[in-house]
Amino acid sequence: MLHPSQFQVDEAWIAFRLNDVPVHTEQDGSFNVFALMDAASCFIFGAEFVAVSEAEPPLSEVKRLLKSAQKRGSKLPATLFLPRGQFEAIFPREAERRGISVVRVDERELLTFIGEARHGFREHTEREA
Repeated sequence: MLHPSQFQVDEAWIAFRLNDVPVHTEQDGSFNVFALMDAASCFIFGAEFVAVSEAEPPLSEVKRLLKSAQKRGSKLPATLFLPRGQFEAIFPREAERRGISVVRVDERELLTFIGEARHGFREHTEREA
């Protein structure tokens, strides 16, 4: 099982879906929220709201997330963890273009990292509803 203590800051990042169920808005429809996190610190660099009809953020948003994360850290990571069955095209292609190795893992292996963020997001959205 993966754990934050196995990593140094900026050694590995994780892209994941922050929400369990779509976020609904009356004006703009339903969204998923995709986030990028540092594996060692579990710091979330940023998140993007993406229409549920889209499997992952568009290229412009992926580039923005990676650029924003790099500005906060000292460098790009060696590894980007992606949950199996998610982020099939844009995220892995852009990461590899930047020299980042993409490693696909079962989402359960990422729960140690992303579980608290998901729980907090769920609580926040339930209060807002």
